Amino acid sequence: MKKLSVVISAFNEEKKIKECLESVKFADEIIVIDNGSTDKTAEIAKKHGGKIITQKNNPLKIDLQKNVGFSNATGDFILSLDADERITPELADEIQIVLNYEFPKDGYEIPRKNIIFGKWIEHTGWYPDYQMRLFQKGKGEFEEGRVHVQLSVIGDIGRLENPMLHLNYETVSQFLSKLDVYTTSQANDMIENNNQVHIYDAISMPAEEFLKRYFAEHGYKDGMHGLVLSLLMAFYHVVIFAKVWEAQKFEDTYTNTLPVFEGEFKKTARDTAFWILKEKKDNTKSGLKKFLLSIQGKVKR
Repeated sequence: MKKLSVVISAFNEEKKIKECLESVKFADEIIVIDNGSTDKTAEIAKKHGGKIITQKNNPLKIDLQKNVGFSNATGDFILSLDADERITPELADEIQIVLNYEFPKDGYEIPRKNIIFGKWIEHTGWYPDYQMRLFQKGKGEFEEGRVHVQLSVIGDIGRLENPMLHLNYETVSQFLSKLDVYTTSQANDMIENNNQVHIYDAISMPAEEFLKRYFAEHGYKDGMHGLVLSLLMAFYHVVIFAKVWEAQKFEDTYTNTLPVFEGEFKKTARDTAFWILKEKKDNTKSGLKKFLLSIQGKVKR
């Protein structure tokens, strides 16, 4: 069997690092990148078998810093994790099957179950949330970028079936504190690409995000969680808009914004009405289909 190295990135994760480490005990090597933690993260990780590599924390390049762990790994395969992620027993078994393949793929995407505000979010754009995490040593790295850059793997890519767990946002305050870092990163990307915002974007950007999350990605099926998360992600895009606008020196050539807002709100209202009717129609069809199948089954018996 090929050897597996797990690389875990952590910053002040003393409450979560132990369970993360316990979920990957099957690995041949565990490397913990401690990004300058001021709590007991490194101490706990070392106690539970982690090889510690300490470096200065950089919130805007947290993923890029994982490359240090990749270069120090000695396994044939590398599994990249964050401290708030867990490998389930079923996924561990599947990974070990992959390590037994004579000719494995160069990298594997893994589905991820996001637990947000105490609930698995099955819709709202948070599942299956495939993540490139398992790859052959030397075939993958995080490319230069900001937060949430993608792990790039050269070669043939496959997908695993069993999901890992992601203990995502536990509180609204946690969401809002991370929002500042993430929106700054995305706003900077827009600015560097010379993307500008205009007054109508103040409405269209959050409106489109809400409609996508709540309707197109069936956020309403996640109940109150789906509604609140769709609204929070809409606000997320309000903040991105505002930060790009700030970079434009708070440009303001309008003495009356009402006509612009009126048009955007009308468009949003039409789009909302369309999605409500569409989803109600689709749900009715689905319910009718299930009813007809049940009748068909009874007739056959």
